[in-house]
Amino acid sequence: MKQKLKIRYIILGVLLLLVWMTQWIPALATIYSQKVYPVISSVLSAFSNLFPLAIGDLFIFLSIAGVIVYPIYARLRKKLSWKKILLRDGEYLLWIYVWFYLVWGLNYSQKNFYQRSGIPYTAYTPENFQTFVDDYITQLNRSYTLLNNINRNLTREESVRLYNQLSDSLAVHRPPHANPKVKTMLFTPLISMVGVTGSMGPFFCEFTLNGDLLPVNYPATYAHELAHLLGITNEAEANFYAYQVCTRSKVMGIRFSGYFSVLSHVLGNARGLLSEEEYTNLFKRIRPEIIEIAKQNQAYWSAKYSPIIGDVQDWIYDLYLKGNKIGSGRKNYSEVIGLLISYQESLKRK
Repeated sequence: MKQKLKIRYIILGVLLLLVWMTQWIPALATIYSQKVYPVISSVLSAFSNLFPLAIGDLFIFLSIAGVIVYPIYARLRKKLSWKKILLRDGEYLLWIYVWFYLVWGLNYSQKNFYQRSGIPYTAYTPENFQTFVDDYITQLNRSYTLLNNINRNLTREESVRLYNQLSDSLAVHRPPHANPKVKTMLFTPLISMVGVTGSMGPFFCEFTLNGDLLPVNYPATYAHELAHLLGITNEAEANFYAYQVCTRSKVMGIRFSGYFSVLSHVLGNARGLLSEEEYTNLFKRIRPEIIEIAKQNQAYWSAKYSPIIGDVQDWIYDLYLKGNKIGSGRKNYSEVIGLLISYQESLKRK
C-alpha cells in the first residue's frame, strides 16, 4: 500500500510540474493549445456526447458535496485523524486541479487573439469608435427580425459551418465534431439566479446552455460557448467569435442575435467615450423595436437574478479570471469592442 501511495504521489507531482511548466513556458503553451488540446477535446467531447445530461455539472456537484461530506463521514465512521482527512481532501483537490488544466485550462496560457491571428491591436480613438458604431447600428437595424422561437439544429449547423470557414483567417480551431452536442445546465434555476447564460464544462469538454435562454439570446450564446470548446478561454474573444459567426449567417434570426449580443457592450463603451449629446443621438438611431427587446430582455433576467448570490458568484468568477492571466476579470467581456474595432481597421488595410 505504501508503495502504491508513493507512486500515486510521484505521478501527481509530475503532472503538477507539467502544468506549471506549460503555464510559464510559452513554447509549451503553444504546443498544448495547437497540438494537444484538439486531440483531448475530440476524445472527451465524443465521450461526453454519449450521455444525455451534463456530466460535467454532475461531476462538479458531486465533488463539492464529497469534499464537504467526506471529512464528517471519515471522522465519525472511520475514526481517522483530522490530519489524514485533510490530506486526503487536499490530494483530491490537487487531482481535480491537474485534470482541469490538462484537459482545458492550459489554454489560458496560449497566445492572445492578436498574436495568433497577426491582426494588430488598434487603440480606441473618437474617429474609429464612431466609425465602428455608425456601421454597427446600421447593420443592427437591418438585421432586426422578430424572434419568437429558434431552430436549434439550424443554429448548430450554421455555427459549425462558419467556424470551419473562419478557422484559418481568425485563428480558431475547427469544431472537433460535425454535430457538437450542447446540453442544458442541470441547475438552471440556480444558474439564472447568478445571471449565467452558458458555460464550458472543462472536465469532459462539453458545453452547456441555460435552459431559460430566450430565442434572441440562444444563437450568440451557443456560438460563444462553442468558442470555449474550441479552446478560447478569453471571454472577450469568445464574444468576438460568436459575433463573427452569427453576423455572417444567412439566417435572419441568427444574424440578429449576433448583432444584439454586443449591444450592451457598445452602449457601455459609448457612454464612457462620447459626450451626452453624442450618446443620445446614437441611442435614438437604434430601432425602437430593438430597444424594446433589450428592455424586455433585461427585465426577464433581472426577475430571475438574486443580487446576493449573484454578487458572490461575480466576485468568485472575477478572482478566477484574474488568477488565469485575464487581468481585467469580469470586465473582459466588454473588451470585445476593442477586438471588433481592431478587426475592422485591419480589413481597411487589406
